[in-house]
Amino acid sequence: MENREYNADLMITNCSILTPDLNVLKNQCLVIKNNNIIDIGDNIPLSKSYKSKETLFGNGKLLMPGLIDAHTHSCQQLLRGRIADEYPMIWTRIMVPFESNLQEKDVYISSQLSCLEMIKSGTTAFIDAGGRHMHKVAESIVESGLRGAITCSTMDSGKDIPDIMKSSIEKNISDNRQLYNQFHGTGNGRLDVWFSLRSIITCTPDLIQEVFAAAKECSTGVQSHMNEYPNEISYCLENFKMRPFEYLESIGVLDQNFLGAHSILLSENEMDIIKTYNSKVVHCPISNSGKGIPKTPSLLQKDISVGFGTDGAGHSGLSLFDQMKVFKSLMRAFLGVPIFDPVVMPSKNILEMSTLGGAKAMLREHQLGTLEVGKKADMILINIDQPHISPTHNLLNTLIESVNSNDITDCIVDGKILMKNREVLTLDEEKIKYESKLAMKELSIRANI
Repeated sequence: MENREYNADLMITNCSILTPDLNVLKNQCLVIKNNNIIDIGDNIPLSKSYKSKETLFGNGKLLMPGLIDAHTHSCQQLLRGRIADEYPMIWTRIMVPFESNLQEKDVYISSQLSCLEMIKSGTTAFIDAGGRHMHKVAESIVESGLRGAITCSTMDSGKDIPDIMKSSIEKNISDNRQLYNQFHGTGNGRLDVWFSLRSIITCTPDLIQEVFAAAKECSTGVQSHMNEYPNEISYCLENFKMRPFEYLESIGVLDQNFLGAHSILLSENEMDIIKTYNSKVVHCPISNSGKGIPKTPSLLQKDISVGFGTDGAGHSGLSLFDQMKVFKSLMRAFLGVPIFDPVVMPSKNILEMSTLGGAKAMLREHQLGTLEVGKKADMILINIDQPHISPTHNLLNTLIESVNSNDITDCIVDGKILMKNREVLTLDEEKIKYESKLAMKELSIRANI
């Protein structure tokens, strides 16, 4: 029975706060009860109005919404460092053998390591693109305290895809339904289960229709890798005489619950289609930089929701702060310089993509992405009292330019502290690191990579 003398579960006092309109207020206090934010305001009056079970002191820290990784592969953590500086085709030579050899124990330790890295780098929620043995990823999310959306890897065709990674239409749908029935809404509602297409190239038209129909029946999202490679677009043009988003529109499946990961090589018409159906887009700047430059300013001008993803540790680390830095430079170099527009991608836009943009991608913008009364208490504290951050003329610019994962001191999800003063409280960090080394060595030999 709750001790009635407490009127709050957690307070963060005397901190700076990033407001929903992306300004910074100093000397603030935020109050949490029952997993939600119940009050925000000036520090002294507010901190005296509540008696909390636990208090975090925010002196010299910035409190901001947790970052949301809107496209990652938690099963690829044991692929770190393997695909850089490799010639094509990385997918067929390295990534397919790797994924096809994953066992349940590999996926579990990989997802544990992913969750650990995300907590320590300021990510509080993520969307997993799917793989094998996704029930083990679900277990890791629930144990870690993070928020997530997962799906099965859905494929039934493709000459370069081994049979072990392909299933019949019936089994693809059955497996995803089973994952949905077992895990959707678990972890006190922190875990969502979606449906997916691995890509249009690896899914037959009948499977595509069935995936969207099943997702609609379950009132959940659908995600797919979209417009990432030229051969994907060529495939659609050759087989359907349409580009990827045009094809999905033609068969009547697009809606506001669809997330197109990468979405680099978009035509003007495809951008208009995305806008028409209020579908969502997510860029993965470091991974995408070797494939093309997305038309992000045009997407934002059309009021299309854009989020950020890391694309998993096979392509880079899981730090969204690293992604934001790289993205800012890419936008300046490839889109700003040719037209002499130094503010082609302002810091505010980039920060919003990593927070509210990710929340929209997760279909949870009413709960996540900003610090507001009534929203879920998903947030991070950053130590800004450091020589590489303070003093600064503009803290938002400095967040993009200088902050890194090691500056994150505390991580809170659903009102629970997952990391306090850089110590992760929900996972055994030393055990995970030790077991990951053993698993990587064994898997590398098994997959011959």
